[in-house]
Amino acid sequence: MLTNCQQLKLLSADDKRYNTDVADTQQLLRIIQSIPSPKAEPFKLWLAEVGRERIEETIDPELTIERALETYLRKGYTREWINQRLQAIQVRKELTDEWDARGVQKGVEYAILTDEISRAWSGMTTRQYKKLKGLTKENLRDNMSTLELVLNMLAEATTTEISKQRESSSFVENMDIAREGGAAAGDARRAVESRTGVPVITSKNAAQLNQVVTDMIEGVVTEQNDNANPDTKD
Repeated sequence: MLTNCQQLKLLSADDKRYNTDVADTQQLLRIIQSIPSPKAEPFKLWLAEVGRERIEETIDPELTIERALETYLRKGYTREWINQRLQAIQVRKELTDEWDARGVQKGVEYAILTDEISRAWSGMTTRQYKKLKGLTKENLRDNMSTLELVLNMLAEATTTEISKQRESSSFVENMDIAREGGAAAGDARRAVESRTGVPVITSKNAAQLNQVVTDMIEGVVTEQNDNANPDTKD
């Protein structure tokens, strides 16, 4: 712990702050690896399993997609949503490849352009969007409804296509293109809302969206059972 931990002043039960050992996720896992106790053995086995999977994915990247699919299914997402999510990953990759070709720097510049796209179609930056859904470290796209996800894909795909046609050569040009791509999806969002009378943007996160789907399925099953057994109704 002396090697891996640092100390920060954290608030205690007596409302005073004391120097307390702290560690990030990587440091905590490293500490667990070094604990000579049978109680730590399950964690060590899990770390070994994860390491094996990462090596396999390096050899065969297709396994990454298969494991992502399995993870989403375990979390309760529908196969229809998962298909959209995997497509969204591809659309995002095409956009970042285009940005890379135009000299956009990973990190801060990627984040700035992503915010411009998000603001143009949803009216919010990524941070504001996550705050609306009550998210902290969670992935925003993993907490979008199908329609939100589709419109975000439209915004990014449009941005990619405009960039290819204009062959932008400066960050300022990419900013303008990001706004235009997002605006196209923003127009689509407003058109959908005009026809449905329902806002596209929702504050619901993944857990809440999945519960809505579960309730719908249970409702259909209950209705089918009632129809099949009319004598059981009140």
